[in-house]
Amino acid sequence: MRVDSRSQDEIRPVRIERGWMRSAAGSALIEMGRTRVICAASISEKVPDWMVTTGRGWVTAEYGMLPASTAVRRDASRTRPDSRSLEIQRLIGRCLRAVTNLDALGQRTIWVDCDVIEADGGTRTAGVTGAYIALHDALEKLVRGGVLQKIPLTDSIAAVSVGIVKGEILLDLDYQEDSAAEVDMNVAMTGSGKIVEIQGTAEKTPFDTAVLDKMLASARKGIDSLTLLQKKCFEEQPVLSSRCDG
Repeated sequence: MRVDSRSQDEIRPVRIERGWMRSAAGSALIEMGRTRVICAASISEKVPDWMVTTGRGWVTAEYGMLPASTAVRRDASRTRPDSRSLEIQRLIGRCLRAVTNLDALGQRTIWVDCDVIEADGGTRTAGVTGAYIALHDALEKLVRGGVLQKIPLTDSIAAVSVGIVKGEILLDLDYQEDSAAEVDMNVAMTGSGKIVEIQGTAEKTPFDTAVLDKMLASARKGIDSLTLLQKKCFEEQPVLSSRCDG
């Protein structure tokens, strides 16, 4: 048993509050254990300069951690994000684009801002899972307004961490487990089970493909649970008070 009494292949308690910010086109507060991330989508009727002649739209993300989100105060500057923040926001953007039909989106950009208000491991994976909710609702708003005929999403997307701690494969690591992991991996998959991204590192001990397969199977189990929770969120009405617990 782990410190929080979870089994090895069990994710932390998850709660998603859809429509958390009234001013955003789409938003969600996602909590995974003690990790909490606000994801908010905004719509711009412009695209990056290099896309102006393509006729396609764009989906991108920004990621940041509030100063008191960790025990040691962090710099809150968004004007000069550190390399870790840049890497994470690019990951979130890639994941969202992987399930968006950019041709059907038209010449507009959806920005999804992910702000960590409390960090206890898995902020990037929670960001991916919550950002999908925010993106979906922003696109749904365009449909309701008659701008788009249907939501231009090809699948859902969610992410979870998996690692090896003291020789055991553990799903959805908290900070204490992550800091002690021999192998640390983040996996993003679509709702239909297709892999979008794998970020894996042997922090201490190299691992073979048989272990990798077991880790991916564990990640798939966690992502299946998150996908079901996302679907439950979209069944809840009204949007501005939808809470989904899993």
